[in-house]
Amino acid sequence: MLTYLFSVKKQWLIENEPLRHLFLGVKKGTLLPIMTTNISENNLYGQPALANLSSSVANTQVLGPKTAPTWRTALAAREAGPTAALRAVRTNIVQSIRAFRTADLMEAAEELGNHFIYANATEAITKSEVLDRIAKGFYFPRQQAKNFDNLLDSLTTLIDRSGPQPGFVIVLEGLPCTHKFDKEARETLLDVFRDAVEFWADRRVSCRVFYSFA
Repeated sequence: MLTYLFSVKKQWLIENEPLRHLFLGVKKGTLLPIMTTNISENNLYGQPALANLSSSVANTQVLGPKTAPTWRTALAAREAGPTAALRAVRTNIVQSIRAFRTADLMEAAEELGNHFIYANATEAITKSEVLDRIAKGFYFPRQQAKNFDNLLDSLTTLIDRSGPQPGFVIVLEGLPCTHKFDKEARETLLDVFRDAVEFWADRRVSCRVFYSFA
């Protein structure tokens, strides 16, 4: 039986040589950036070879209990490790990073098979600079995040058209409050991510967004 399975696997790899690296050389859950300035809706976050796997991972994650966990549950989860702590957080939410550490969230996202996306806006001063940092974190071309409307479209429709998604863990670090990007602008930015979270919730894809202020 084992000999038969080995021969079938070997034959599959021979027939699908272009896809071998997806199964032999890529860790599940890592974000595969498209290093180009012309990212289309067909290749951004596209995972055609892993579509079925990503879809099944997403479905198993978002079908959690509808009731919010108690503080005791959250505390116990944190003590159990990063992955358990992340599971204790609602699957679709925008919240302060609080006691979470970025490194732990990245580790948990990888274990859950989610995309991990990080953007650091600590040194940004203007709205344009903040959006530029976010665009780089998502590997969006700059023009696809030049304003809030374009950013929302990129976070939702553009990624959705690229194929099934396994889920997202997003960290927005150091959102500023300056005379060129005040509290109102910062709150509008968070509203964009809240709308994106609702978009993915409707599609039963987990999307957790954590933010901190500079």
